[in-house]
Amino acid sequence: MITRTGTATSASAPRWGSMSRMTPDGAAPPPHDLLVQAVEGMDRPLFVLDDDWRFSYVNPAGAAVLDRTVAALQGRGIWAEFPEAVGGPFEELYRHVRATGESASTEAWFGPLGRWFRADAFLTDAGLVVTYDDVTQRRRTEEERAAAVAAREAAAAQVTVAAARAEAAARHLVLLGDISQAMTATTDVDEAVARFATLVVPLLADWCLVSVVDPDGTRRDVGRAHSDPAMVEAMHRYADLRVRSNRPTAPVPTVLASGRPMVIAHLTDDDVRAMVADDVSREALEPLRPAALATFPLLARGEQFGAFTLVNGPERGPHTELELRTAEIASRRAALALDNARLASAAAQVAERMQHSLLSPPVQPDHLELAVRYRPATRGIAIGGDWYDAFLQPDGDTVLVIGDVMGHDIEAAAAMGQVKTLVRGIAFDRLEEPAGVLRRVDHALVGLGVPAMATALVCRVEQDAADRAAGMRRLRWSTAGHPDPMLLLADGTVQDLSAPVGPPLGIGWRGPRADGEALVPPDSTLLLFTDGLFERRGVPLDESREQLRELVAAAAGQPLDDLCDGLLASMLGEGAEDDVAVLAVRAHPVAGERPPEAGPEVLPPLLGTGGPLPGPAPSSRGVGRRGSSP
Repeated sequence: MITRTGTATSASAPRWGSMSRMTPDGAAPPPHDLLVQAVEGMDRPLFVLDDDWRFSYVNPAGAAVLDRTVAALQGRGIWAEFPEAVGGPFEELYRHVRATGESASTEAWFGPLGRWFRADAFLTDAGLVVTYDDVTQRRRTEEERAAAVAAREAAAAQVTVAAARAEAAARHLVLLGDISQAMTATTDVDEAVARFATLVVPLLADWCLVSVVDPDGTRRDVGRAHSDPAMVEAMHRYADLRVRSNRPTAPVPTVLASGRPMVIAHLTDDDVRAMVADDVSREALEPLRPAALATFPLLARGEQFGAFTLVNGPERGPHTELELRTAEIASRRAALALDNARLASAAAQVAERMQHSLLSPPVQPDHLELAVRYRPATRGIAIGGDWYDAFLQPDGDTVLVIGDVMGHDIEAAAAMGQVKTLVRGIAFDRLEEPAGVLRRVDHALVGLGVPAMATALVCRVEQDAADRAAGMRRLRWSTAGHPDPMLLLADGTVQDLSAPVGPPLGIGWRGPRADGEALVPPDSTLLLFTDGLFERRGVPLDESREQLRELVAAAAGQPLDDLCDGLLASMLGEGAEDDVAVLAVRAHPVAGERPPEAGPEVLPPLLGTGGPLPGPAPSSRGVGRRGSSP
């Protein structure tokens, strides 16, 4: 590139070729000779070209740089001496200055000498004056510096790219962890699939649909998520039509049949027509503007659970390699989670049926109204070792039992079934006080080798003729390591019914067990419960039990079912840390008929018919329930 530097004035320019170096008599040379001597002695190369492009003057420094002698260059044509310069930047500079009269400069590589030169040219009456410098070292330094800067910038760019890739990979790893955690936190297949769709959008796609194949082969589009809230309604409109409108060649049917992913990087109108069978569904799909899609099977342990489709709009374009790789890993994790969810759901159904079979409905005798509740621990299978029971003894007294076998799994439930059966059988047959029942149950558990340790509270509601005449009932109870019951009086007073606490069942305790005794006034409510109702991690037992006592007092006058439901809702909130069983008994006044709000009377067939009672004769402590009527 030629750079203009000014205009030469030829009137004052020296005639380089006619200058002499020294006068014959040795006197000081005239000023113009001094100028010539200065030019010849300076380190900067210089030469002059006449009108025919011949060297009319070259100083020694110039000849040395051009790798010639002064004599070899004097009078020689520059283009003949240096033909490589013809057509190059230096010829362009010289001709430009001669044509315009303006001084100019350029910097260029001269191959024959293997150097970089900076040339400055200006026009004088003596000819075209050219001064030049060898700038090779400077250019090399600049190039090395530029190369170093470029290398640093490239390294920084690589670091930036690597950091971006690492950040993206980290986000994808977090996504995979979130998928596993979210989907395994529920045993509901539809809920798990909905969580999956919500998680993968927008990291893996603009929108996502997840199809579930039910055990009977029915396909349903359950999981749906879109990154644009304005497009959610349109997505649902299309998803509602997709299953019935999919052709066999559509991605989901294809993937379900092959078990392999299907990726369409650039979705065309022909692809849409091959996917969607009817115009209505195609019109529903159009506002979603699908431009790329990828469908993956949900396949685990050889079973097909469904498929999910990731869709991008035209702005986002095809899925990246990282997105596809993450989606494939996510498909395997999601499929395993769905498999586990179905297994857990099946196990939960078995457990629920087992629990219902073990927790039989209570009797509803006479003027006693009973309500029961069972809430399994939030985590794990919905079954545990807590139980309740209520039945009539042959003499007509009502026995109430609540207990807690250690653990909340199927093993605990099985052990609970054995303990419950022993308590029921011994209490029904022996007609003993509650303490005696617990003593015999403990002995039977150890003697029969039942692998269970349990707390239990056995109560008996009695009413002899004197109590009945007074409108009262009498409660006897004994506890084997179980929380004391509460008695809610009609005026809202809450009594903690305390008695000496014996050891838990299952340890073979040979020592004495004690009974407690209390009167149960009319319209009062007896509340039995397991420790899961009030025990909280990090909360002192006294504090949590006091909270329960306050809630019970506030529930005075409420229907019995409402009282039970309110206690569970207030004490447990969204979930129970442990299994919870509750048995509530309301003592309605004995005068008159059983109140309608108590529901119908429910008795065992034998007792309900008023027929004879088998087994031992009633004890002398009170008259039978049926025989006590006035």
